Amino acid sequence: MIDFHCHLDLYPDTSSVIAECIQRKIFVLAITTTPLAWEELRKRTEGGMRIRVAPGLHPELVPQRFSELPILLDLIKQSPYVGEVGIDGGRNLKEHYGLQVNVFKEIAASCASMGGRVISIHSRNAAKDVLDVIEKTPDIGIPILHWFSGSKNDLARAIKLGCWFSVGPGMLKSAKGKELLNIMPRDRVLTETDGPFVEMEGSTIMPWDVEKAEHLIADVWSISHQEVQETLIQNFTKIGSFAKSVSNGS
Repeated sequence: MIDFHCHLDLYPDTSSVIAECIQRKIFVLAITTTPLAWEELRKRTEGGMRIRVAPGLHPELVPQRFSELPILLDLIKQSPYVGEVGIDGGRNLKEHYGLQVNVFKEIAASCASMGGRVISIHSRNAAKDVLDVIEKTPDIGIPILHWFSGSKNDLARAIKLGCWFSVGPGMLKSAKGKELLNIMPRDRVLTETDGPFVEMEGSTIMPWDVEKAEHLIADVWSISHQEVQETLIQNFTKIGSFAKSVSNGS
């Protein structure tokens, strides 16, 4: 199983969740919302050979944590994975929208200068501006749009720009989410949970709940669960190869 966007450090009992992920042999991309969280989570996941920790600066936190941007830009030199970064177009963030855009531009430029990175990107209510930055930074690496919720036109543009997509049970609960998944190139899709920010049947979603996403994908694509798993593994292998190549080049 592959959970390519999970906030491991934000579970109430992070240690037990990490231990369970290790026991179940799940690959987890542990996303951070602030650069200062990266080192601590790396220490806590040292026993997990299949857990990678990505330094990030969540767009919702940019107004309060803007001073940490230099720390993130330095960490990008050390990690082939970056996230969660991006732009959020929520009404409550309107005042700081321009700052978010500028911060994402700096992050994208830093990734490009390092030979590219695997980047988990937030684009809620801001798909156009996120894609503008990606288009203007062709060497950004592999941009993976997490829980994409833009329009079909936005999706067509994202596909043309070479973007990937991570989808989870939360996204696939809606008809729109399923419709977007059906348009996405199957060789550029990965699974995620966005835990612990999603609830399923009254309980907090866990990394191993990506299996539910696998079944939902199988339904949308009209193929078997095994075929979905094989496709996801093939896709993940491509991502891992790229991450390894940029690590060796850093």
